[in-house]
Amino acid sequence: MNVKQQGHTYFIHADDYSALNSESFDPNYWREQNAIVNEKKGRATAYFVKLSHSTIAVLRHYWRGGLIGKILSDQYLFIGLEKTRVYQEFSLLCALHSQGLAVPQPIAAQVKRTGLIYRGDILTKAIASAESLCERMQKQRISDSSWEAIARTIAKFHKAGVYHADLNINNILFSTNNCIYLIDFDRGELRTPALQWQKENMARLKRSFYKEAHRQETFYFSETNWQTLEQYYEDEMKKAVV
Repeated sequence: MNVKQQGHTYFIHADDYSALNSESFDPNYWREQNAIVNEKKGRATAYFVKLSHSTIAVLRHYWRGGLIGKILSDQYLFIGLEKTRVYQEFSLLCALHSQGLAVPQPIAAQVKRTGLIYRGDILTKAIASAESLCERMQKQRISDSSWEAIARTIAKFHKAGVYHADLNINNILFSTNNCIYLIDFDRGELRTPALQWQKENMARLKRSFYKEAHRQETFYFSETNWQTLEQYYEDEMKKAVV
């Protein structure tokens, strides 16, 4: 991971993107270039931008959630570069990607500091024609083989000590060839593998199924589906780490 400073601090994962600058993290810049190919709205908007003829990237700004977010919005206290959420997520993604784990390829990130306050943005390579588990379950039933693939992927991350702070069905993606990816590692970290936090991760995931089941008009999910996923996960966790 290369670091360069031009009034702000930039993290670059590969030399191919060394020309990126502050404009590269501004959605308005990409809109003026007619380079925004898609937008996905959640708590914050993710912009899909055309970096080159062969690269689509996802641009995401860091926003606060909860009650404090209503006051401070996107402002964070700066207590050191390595303590910023931007640096921590970007460096974690770099580490996970280098290990061959199924995460979006990190491209670049920036920390914009003003006195004791900073704001941040991150660019990752888009997963081609990706569809979230939540989106798919609104259209069709999930096959046993897909439940197994999801369970196997989560177990692989847990065995590697990867804690996902917001493991939910919107952050589990199917690629075009039905490979499973995990996204959004804000506040994630590497931990010593332990049953307690792994169970908490899975409990959070389970809550997201039921939350969306009550929210969506059509949603193909049952308790049996969760039991299937959980059984595949437990079976995978019992296997020796290769």
